[in-house]
Amino acid sequence: MNSIQNYLKEHPNIIAVIKLIFFLYLFLFSLQLMGDALKLFGKDFSETLISTTSNPFVGLFIGILATSIVQSSSSTTSIVVGLVAGGAIGIDSAIPIVMGANIGTSITNILASLPQINRSNEFRKAFAAAVVHDFFNFLSVLLLFPIQLATNFLGILASKMTNVFEGIGGLSFLSPVKALTKPVSEFMVEKSLTILPNEDFAGWVLLIIAIIFLFLALKYMVSALKVLVVSKAKDWFNKYLFKNPLRAFVVGIILTVMVQSSSITTSLMVPLAGAGLLTLRQVFPYTIGANLGTTITAILAALITNQPAAVVVAFSHLLFNLCGTLVWWPLGSVPITMAEKFAEYSTRSKFIPVAFVLTIFFIIPILVILISN
Repeated sequence: MNSIQNYLKEHPNIIAVIKLIFFLYLFLFSLQLMGDALKLFGKDFSETLISTTSNPFVGLFIGILATSIVQSSSSTTSIVVGLVAGGAIGIDSAIPIVMGANIGTSITNILASLPQINRSNEFRKAFAAAVVHDFFNFLSVLLLFPIQLATNFLGILASKMTNVFEGIGGLSFLSPVKALTKPVSEFMVEKSLTILPNEDFAGWVLLIIAIIFLFLALKYMVSALKVLVVSKAKDWFNKYLFKNPLRAFVVGIILTVMVQSSSITTSLMVPLAGAGLLTLRQVFPYTIGANLGTTITAILAALITNQPAAVVVAFSHLLFNLCGTLVWWPLGSVPITMAEKFAEYSTRSKFIPVAFVLTIFFIIPILVILISN
């Protein structure tokens, strides 16, 4: 026993890796539980919300709000596909909602950075890594949304691509992250529904538990990562995964296709950036890759359905992110500088990041929707 203790003292990296694996699982589980909890009281609301408008401008904000509530652009896109297939909304109305979903899904990154808010230096780096995703999506929407309104170029191109791929069939596989976390999350949801009085109450209780788990996981993940920074983990990241922007971009695509969630893969980089393992310039191409990766998963799933509407929506999502990538990757200094400046400003007051989340993801979309009605 003493020999084991002595060995572990001499090799602190082993303890750090064990802690990292455990709290990484807790982090991934908290995201899964948070999504399942929000769906208990948010999915029906989101579906009703999405079906209420044919105004593209309002649709953009509905996409932001609906995705912020259910914490999943895949869920929002699935609802949109179902409504388009059923004739409740047209494809031209669906595309702005998908654009909004792209913005809404980036809320998870910001939530992942908040546990470090009391440590200014770490929070500045983590928050910048989180909001660079937001600024990339904001800039893409600002550029492409007016063009889409004027020309419907995404719908036209997506329809042509759908004709090319018609009847090709799709591909479905189980995300390894979901295989590890979803059974436990579903068990907790089932138990809460039998113990607690109704779905809404169960959703709120599970959401609080998920947030507690998220904060605990991130706190101890960062402490474990710091030990690994002292060792040569940073060199390993730089040498293999993030050696250059193209490699980081490809890693972002592959990891997101495997995990089937850009929220998870981009949120994973937030504590790594906070701990100093990655720079913002390494995180940015990875984030763009993750954005594209999540659309590939959606296309593979949509092709299985043999519903042209589903495939058109999935391809329009891909084209939107592809256009954003072609424009903003070469001009990466713009979203990166915006993220750095905003993160620096946010370290001055804890109120700023909280106000940012509430205003961008909830208050403005709600006001736009209410005014339009």
